[in-house]
Amino acid sequence: MSVSSMVQHFVRQLHWGAVRNALVASVLLAVAIVVGSRNLHDFDAALAGYTFATLFATFGIVYRYSVWLTKPATRRFWRRGWQMCFSPALWRGLRSPRILAGAVLSRLVIQDFVWRRGAWRWMGHMLIAGGCVLAAAITFPLVFGWIHFEQGAMGPDATYIVWFFGFPVHELPLEGIPSWFVFHGLIVASFLVIPGVMIAMYRRMTDHGAVAVQRFSRDLMPLILLFSVALSGLLLWISYEFLEGYFYSVLAQFHAFTVIGTLISLPFGKLFHIFQRPATLGVAYYKSPLAGHEQLACPVTGEAFAPALQTDDLNETLREMEFDFTAEGNEAPTWNEVSPKGRRMLIGRAHSRAREGRFS
Repeated sequence: MSVSSMVQHFVRQLHWGAVRNALVASVLLAVAIVVGSRNLHDFDAALAGYTFATLFATFGIVYRYSVWLTKPATRRFWRRGWQMCFSPALWRGLRSPRILAGAVLSRLVIQDFVWRRGAWRWMGHMLIAGGCVLAAAITFPLVFGWIHFEQGAMGPDATYIVWFFGFPVHELPLEGIPSWFVFHGLIVASFLVIPGVMIAMYRRMTDHGAVAVQRFSRDLMPLILLFSVALSGLLLWISYEFLEGYFYSVLAQFHAFTVIGTLISLPFGKLFHIFQRPATLGVAYYKSPLAGHEQLACPVTGEAFAPALQTDDLNETLREMEFDFTAEGNEAPTWNEVSPKGRRMLIGRAHSRAREGRFS
């Protein structure tokens, strides 16, 4: 295949609606950087590499997310989630905000779905998540020039003035615990991420189920990148704090390489689930008792097992994707409307009939 034909094939495969969304998001971020840094007056040119890597990651993330939302299942689930979120019926008694707050707490903050898989797994996940959120909250505003510090009062009670989007918002004492955490926040983030990665890596090496299905690029490489970013950042602090800047320039370049590599990898690897996870908040609107959905009863067990709305959406999606799970004839119910327990019972009955016919 010639180069021109390869390019033409690549262009045909592009989702141009997603390209448009990605371009808009990247341009808006670039404008926000220019405006927030007062026409780049507060922008540090030494951090330009991080900025361009972030713009690239923004384009890739929005492009992939837009393509993801075009899939029949995701599209229907996404629209239904927003419909229920802003449904006037669910806003009576503030049920919608209560459902959303509970979902954010359980699915994004506490992440109880990981806790159910194991306490140590949850601990490692929370350490990594907490460290990454803290690092992102500090790094991106500083890199974009949205936040900078200027000398305030002099003398024994010296202070720094915190500027945000060109406006002074807080005067911070130079000495004290709050200022230490402000200026060492990334060090704290490193001390969170490193043990979290070690816990995850230990599980990846000892859990036979994880070892059997894991892939290096998908499961191990993200952990290696996060560990490299955290460790190199920690070594930078050790260099200027305890070693008088020894080896600092090389460490700074290595740290920049690891951070830029991690940012560029975000749209392509497992870390993309960070941006997909908030979409699962819509599940809470299906399942919460506060939503008041009619429950579907299993025709086999007679027990309610799922909201009828969820099953209807599932059937519509499957029909759109040309999957038909309807049983032949009227002797069996539609498979999607049978509970997991009912399905096991039906399979058991079918096996029993097969054995009776075989050995009769």
